[in-house]
Amino acid sequence: MKYSSSKEDYLKAIYHLQAQEGVVTTNELADELQTRAASVTDMLKKLKEQKLLNYEPYKGFRLSAEGKKVAVQVVRKHRLWELFLVEKLRFEWDEVHEIAEELEHISSRKLTERLDEYLGYPKTDPHGDPIPDSAGKLERASQISLSDLPLQLSAHVTGIGDQSSEMLELLRHKNIRLGTIVEVKKKFSFDDSIEIKIRNGAAVTISGQVAKNIFVKYDRQDA
Repeated sequence: MKYSSSKEDYLKAIYHLQAQEGVVTTNELADELQTRAASVTDMLKKLKEQKLLNYEPYKGFRLSAEGKKVAVQVVRKHRLWELFLVEKLRFEWDEVHEIAEELEHISSRKLTERLDEYLGYPKTDPHGDPIPDSAGKLERASQISLSDLPLQLSAHVTGIGDQSSEMLELLRHKNIRLGTIVEVKKKFSFDDSIEIKIRNGAAVTISGQVAKNIFVKYDRQDA
């Protein structure tokens, strides 16, 4: 069944929020979508009527099995398009989100599967987020925040938490991308900032907030 772009946006937002909160409230969803709570309430009623939501009295709501299925496919298309834009059209990783927001609503399943095949069935998007497969399954990588990486240990960047254009632009300016090899040289308790060494580059200092939003993976046998 085909749903409107607006309904898909709501389902995707709920999907992301419930991954963090478990049960989603009207106010949380209104904040996420930057709209009025009254507008959210009206849409939730429509989604509930279509059996895309389950409501828990005095708590909030969650996606139904069908609602989650629809949301995951929207996420799948979004992340595939982001990867296509970066890898094939050479957009920067901080330029693709808004374009993918439009492309994710193309309903052709055949196009999505051809896109997946053309990209080589990728597992992650340009920001390190897992791409659901055609059945809606995702592989979540084992990773830690850069702020939790032990000193003098090399690791490679596998994901970014805050994917705002401002954050991605900052990381690009500091030559930090997916796959970048980093090593924490020093941690400053005063403001939680850290000094990191990027392979073949000079040491740079980043804030604690930035470090918490950079996810890395390393071989624990080396720890």
